[in-house]
Amino acid sequence: MSKQKTELMSVRILPNTSSTPAGKLADAEVIFEAGAGPFTGMKLVGFAIWERRAGGRNVTFPARQYSVNGERRSFALLRPANGDVSSQEAIRDAILEAFSGLEAES
Repeated sequence: MSKQKTELMSVRILPNTSSTPAGKLADAEVIFEAGAGPFTGMKLVGFAIWERRAGGRNVTFPARQYSVNGERRSFALLRPANGDVSSQEAIRDAILEAFSGLEAES
């Protein structure tokens, strides 16, 4: 387990030791540190780090699956407030950086 800390949050990496599902490298949690207002002392779970088939890594965000007319859909639980998906890059980069730190320790 690895933990990367910034001023208001830290990222905890929980390596996938079972090799299932294929390509899943780890789970990640975002922990809110002192000074994060009403989120202080809480954590956001549901992030996962995956190995891409073509190489590289991807981070999936917490989501809830539901069904509409027999079709499975996914509802993202962490979304950009302004609709700009590039605002997700900071948290994605922090999670990948924490995972890289874990790999460097091994």
